[in-house]
Amino acid sequence: MKISQIHATWCRVPIPFDRQHTSDFGRVTTFDSVIVRVDSDTGLVGWGEAKAGVGSAAACAGLAAIINQDYAPLLIGQDPRDISRLWDVMYNTPREGFAIANGHGLPQVGRRGLSISAIAGVDVALWDILGKSLGVPVWRLLGGRRMQRMPAYASGGWADADNIGAQLQGYCDKAGFRAVKMRVGVMDGSPARSAARVRAARKTLGPDIKLMADAHGTWTVAEARAFCRMVEDQDLFWFEEPVSADDKHGLAEVRRCSTVPISTGESEFTRHDFREIAELRAADVLQPDLAIAGGLTEGLRISALASAFNLRLAPHLWSGAPAFAAGMHLAATQSAGFILEYSLGHNPMLHDLIEEDFPVLDGHIEIPDRPGLGITVRQSFLDRYAQKPGAGA
Repeated sequence: MKISQIHATWCRVPIPFDRQHTSDFGRVTTFDSVIVRVDSDTGLVGWGEAKAGVGSAAACAGLAAIINQDYAPLLIGQDPRDISRLWDVMYNTPREGFAIANGHGLPQVGRRGLSISAIAGVDVALWDILGKSLGVPVWRLLGGRRMQRMPAYASGGWADADNIGAQLQGYCDKAGFRAVKMRVGVMDGSPARSAARVRAARKTLGPDIKLMADAHGTWTVAEARAFCRMVEDQDLFWFEEPVSADDKHGLAEVRRCSTVPISTGESEFTRHDFREIAELRAADVLQPDLAIAGGLTEGLRISALASAFNLRLAPHLWSGAPAFAAGMHLAATQSAGFILEYSLGHNPMLHDLIEEDFPVLDGHIEIPDRPGLGITVRQSFLDRYAQKPGAGA
């Protein structure tokens, strides 16, 4: 089997005004992602996803260009099932021959950022092809699913203090979620206002619903510590990204000063970033986004780190269907995996891009047994929302 074509499409889907939300990212008006198609000479097609930002909106022309102009020429004609080697080819180019022969990484420049996101998109598509070639789901290739369905948490929570409880309770009522996540941080103006919203949420939800808070890395260490003190009696399941991903020592300081569990990772690239977090004892839960951090291949390495440091794994799944499916397969098979994120924002890239869906029933998601990632991309959807080269906002 040989790779015959690789093509990345920047897909930009407008969000209807009444479905838009506002957070520290501003008012989100589009959902953007790069959808990667890998064709083989046997007719099998694999689908992957790469992201230029952790939120819903981003200009992705440069990311698509890296895949189409840098990585595709390297991989055409190679066996798509040689996933580990092809990851090294993309990471180490133009020294991939030395790197592979010597078992030693020799990356040129792109050790972080869009280069790694581009690798991620191709890598996920290669796993999809491998599963399809063997007629098995990706989770079978990763060692088998540890459970047939996994608990999921509803990810949203932008309302003010007067309405946040009702908004989160609505998530619980909608699909039986027993865990919900809300946004806090700089958008509230102060840690005290964020804490007031958390208290309002807990008052409505009661003690039996797991409640998480996500600051998107927007606070200083002092602000994050102050917030933790104010909510220590609110039984937060975790506090996500308290401070900038550039301040890992600050993250460790926040964790040391509070009993609130800390989660992070959606803004990180490769196992090397996560190794530093683990060594600093800076988090309790690691949250790689497989469309950013290097794909399923790197996700396996990050998961091994989580297990080795007795941490837990909860992939960041605010994404389209290919990355969501990849993260689900990873979490379902790894010893550290325990919960799935489910976006409650308007997400056409999850719900409309593919023929299948991922229904939530009683707060759980079934881990499907369809071959590969288990998704069928609608080409008509891609064609409708594809951005042409040179297109902008």
